[in-house]
Amino acid sequence: MSEKSALIAGATGLTGKELVKVLLDHPAYDKIRILVRRPLDIEHPKLEQVRVDFNRLDDYKEFFEVDEVFCCLGTTIKKAGSQKAFRRVDYEFPAALGVLAKSAGVQKFLVISAMGADSRSNIFYNRVKGQMEDRLKKLDIPALHIFRPSLLLGDRQEFRAGEKAASLLATIFSPLLRGSMQKYKPIQAEQVARAMCVAAQSESVGVAVYLSDEIAEMGLSATL
Repeated sequence: MSEKSALIAGATGLTGKELVKVLLDHPAYDKIRILVRRPLDIEHPKLEQVRVDFNRLDDYKEFFEVDEVFCCLGTTIKKAGSQKAFRRVDYEFPAALGVLAKSAGVQKFLVISAMGADSRSNIFYNRVKGQMEDRLKKLDIPALHIFRPSLLLGDRQEFRAGEKAASLLATIFSPLLRGSMQKYKPIQAEQVARAMCVAAQSESVGVAVYLSDEIAEMGLSATL
């Protein structure tokens, strides 16, 4: 298996941290570069940590000379403080990463979006996610993989009361979600990370969109 290099943005987040572990353990990669505001408390011979100002991503063009880019950036309006700040993290930063990846000749761009993403949605969150997807599609990167997970489960650094309550309810009702409703089941961040790794090994080109139930299946297959 040929050795590849990958760049991860959002490596300190719930899914990003899991993705770092997955890619470091995968034999296909010999270099994992992460863009961070603050370094992760981890050392590994494959890992390169680059401290960046995401508001000035153009200053870091040289670090995009990789085979694949993974975008795990995301926040909430409450944490961001305003809709404008939320849009900066969930639209402007991923779009800027996409532009730099395209300019550097990156072959695969993998990004976490959200269930319900739709640029025409009346819901602000879903609309921003949809606009982000549309912007990346227009860049015509050889392979664009978009992941739309449902509620993400895992150990967050910060406590989110609303998400905690939602996850408890979703877990209780998950056994009732069957067939076409399976995409609404909550999903572990580790499964999403593993699914992203699985997709990155594909040689398919064009745009691929994965719903939450598909992501769960892909994540499970990676552990077999």
